[in-house]
Amino acid sequence: MKLRLLFFAVAICGLVGFAGHADAALVQIGGGQTSVALDTELLAAAASLELSGVSSDVIAPGTLPDSVAFGINPRDAELPSLATTFEFDDTDFINMFSGAIEHTGSVFFNADTVEVGNFTIAFDAARAGTLDGGASGFYVESTVGIQAILFDVENPSLLEPSSEGVVVEANLLVSPEFGQFLADNQLSETNLAGADVGNALVQAAVPEPSSLMGVLIAAGCLITMARRRTTI
Repeated sequence: MKLRLLFFAVAICGLVGFAGHADAALVQIGGGQTSVALDTELLAAAASLELSGVSSDVIAPGTLPDSVAFGINPRDAELPSLATTFEFDDTDFINMFSGAIEHTGSVFFNADTVEVGNFTIAFDAARAGTLDGGASGFYVESTVGIQAILFDVENPSLLEPSSEGVVVEANLLVSPEFGQFLADNQLSETNLAGADVGNALVQAAVPEPSSLMGVLIAAGCLITMARRRTTI
């Protein structure tokens, strides 16, 4: 049984609700993976970043050619800061979504002296239209090592959102923050903000039940409903 069914069962009892979208069929993401294919030759030549390795929890290869992948964290991650909170309406993804997709795993450059990882994918309307109009508003942020927004997402191509999840392809542009970091640390001679340095493929899925407690809550709710029906 998918987690969405458990949420539906609990919602019927009035134990949970979707704030601001009482009549929306919101899909809650908490699984899957994001594949990232970086132009390592460009990063080495223009930004003096030589890929040296990845952490043991990185998936290799990823779905894209010459990529690695990062697992999408569950909604009940032990650390709240690493818990995925992204949700969307499968009938109107463009206008009705919120939260962030969280990942675990690191990439290392320059003999492991430069680390980026535990990536967050989120949306900020203020970023849309920047970088000569290429930024969509979605961005990728590193929360370990270099703690900064690394990439603005360009031209996200949505592939069939549904109650099972969502698949999105996109280009990765060097963010103004990362471009400034590279310039300030003399890793690049010019600010590379806006440079297309790779592609990402997000394959986000609805999670399976993560604990027996979730099953018991939903089952208890249904039993209560059944008892109420028999006493009417």
